[in-house]
Amino acid sequence: MDFTAILLHWFKNHQRNLPWKGTADPYKIWLSEIILQQTRVEQGYDYYLRFVQQYPTVKVLAAAPIDEVLKLWQGLGYYSRARNLHYTAQIIANEFKGKFPTSYKSLLNLKGVGEYTAAAIASFAYNEAVVAIDGNGYRILSRFFGVETPIDTTTGKKEIYALVEELLPRKEAGRFNQALMDFGSLVCTPKNTQCAACPLSEACFAFNHAKVAALPIKSKKVAVRSRYFHYFIVSDGHYTYLHKRSANDIWKGLYEFPLIETTAPTEVDHIIEQQLFKSLFGKYAPKITAYSQVIKHQLTHQRLWTRFYAIKLDAMPKRLAKDFCKVPIAQIETYSIPRLIDAFLEKKAGQFLFQKKCLP
Repeated sequence: MDFTAILLHWFKNHQRNLPWKGTADPYKIWLSEIILQQTRVEQGYDYYLRFVQQYPTVKVLAAAPIDEVLKLWQGLGYYSRARNLHYTAQIIANEFKGKFPTSYKSLLNLKGVGEYTAAAIASFAYNEAVVAIDGNGYRILSRFFGVETPIDTTTGKKEIYALVEELLPRKEAGRFNQALMDFGSLVCTPKNTQCAACPLSEACFAFNHAKVAALPIKSKKVAVRSRYFHYFIVSDGHYTYLHKRSANDIWKGLYEFPLIETTAPTEVDHIIEQQLFKSLFGKYAPKITAYSQVIKHQLTHQRLWTRFYAIKLDAMPKRLAKDFCKVPIAQIETYSIPRLIDAFLEKKAGQFLFQKKCLP
């Protein structure tokens, strides 16, 4: 069976209609690939359209303020992607005069561009004969050839890569790489595979040995860490206070309410006993006038257990005035904030906090 010919024939008739497909513009290809890292197509689709509309060229993106870029990115997660996107746009605009590198090796020098993204840009924009294989490709090849080496190991990756190298048509590398992606998204899916409609099933090892659900194999299981966040919404008339995260942690560069993180779940009446609470609000007799239920927020490798508190102060602590931005409550959502806080405000839970008295 000619795997490559069958796959390209399938692609000709069934490829997905996506706004970044069919273009040779390296900027749009790069933008789509960065957005789709760790992100489903369904989720990234509208973000891509918004970014292209607001930043039609790499020079326009480079000239934008980083806070504006982070705001537009809000909800996509992995915010380092947005920071790298902006940084790399500035490099291309200023050092390369708005022109993208034209080879796989030179693309690898760009920040935030790894082997897969560089290969995708090189093959889609310039049809360079390089392998661009993502999770879809690993899954297809593992099943078709019966690769039982874990794909998250160096050995497994090399084994799959060698197979694709043999299959890659040198003059149609871009189409082949895109075909693998589309086939993995529409036919050879992680679950509910479309084996009955698969043109490759006759020679597929997994299909013929009842191992479709078992392949590919992964050896590593990522541990999920639990964290406990306590956000304080300080009422100062029509204003509240936000702080820009700067530590090398989740949500770097985004704004949030004053935060105390505890190492374990902490009851409401015990939070005021925390040393960080006293350090934050000092001697100004802060009162918790209301608080939310504990909200669970799942990240890829972290699980956040979060509670929001409404705080009323008799006077404003110096630290709060010095280290935090005074922001009109009505304008909070104009700042780039984590999806956790945005979702809380979307449900009007913020208004609820200021209306329901939970503690004396």
